[in-house]
Amino acid sequence: MSVELNHTIVSARDNRESAEFLADVLGLEVGTEWGPFVPVATANGVTLDFATVPEASIALQHYAFLVSEPEFDRAYARIKELGLTYYADPHRKHPGEINHNDGGRGVYFLDPAGHAMEIITRPYGGFPS
Repeated sequence: MSVELNHTIVSARDNRESAEFLADVLGLEVGTEWGPFVPVATANGVTLDFATVPEASIALQHYAFLVSEPEFDRAYARIKELGLTYYADPHRKHPGEINHNDGGRGVYFLDPAGHAMEIITRPYGGFPS
């Protein structure tokens, strides 16, 4: 069996709020709460398990999601509908812009816990030939 990422735990101030936020923006479903976790599964089988932790314990992370062009359009429209501040870059020097890296489109935004979320339509370096 090859090695695959199966799930990761995402620290949040409120596990349900953060799970519902991401699912709403990306058009995903929030799964059934299991113990302290509220899961959001992606199409490639990776689950983000949101867990409520004390705010002081949250180490800010970066999560990038590869999406199709139509999925980007829907997510980007939702980001704007929600009035979220978004950026073309991870350093947040270009607010209100998207990037066109590797011939695709990308945008960064923050989730309720402050994690940097990114959606891209092309992987960095482009798709393999």
